Amino acid sequence: QVQLVESGGGLVQPGGSLRLSCAASGIIFSSYDMGWYRQAPGKQRELVASITSGGTTNYADSVKGRFTISRDAAKNAVYLQMNSLKPEDTAVYYCNAHRFRAYWGQGTQVTVSS
Repeated sequence: QVQLVESGGGLVQPGGSLRLSCAASGIIFSSYDMGWYRQAPGKQRELVASITSGGTTNYADSVKGRFTISRDAAKNAVYLQMNSLKPEDTAVYYCNAHRFRAYWGQGTQVTVSS
């Protein structure tokens, strides 16, 4: 059974930082491309950042220079370091694993507000 469990969300002031974690189980982690998506109220889910099985990263233009995605094969985990957070980053953040099909976590809420 595949499980992706996100953690690390919360309430943070503008300009602050958060680190999201996603623990994966039930997959051969090293073979999967991993990603973080987000969905704000009334908006479609969008890609935030991705990292391939080989370590190549990709970022949405809106987060370039502020967010960093990384993965740890020893822990079967993927992370999203978010710095200089803005109110428009407020959303539910979802972990994604993809190879022949996509798997999703349940999401973690990130709220950026003063």
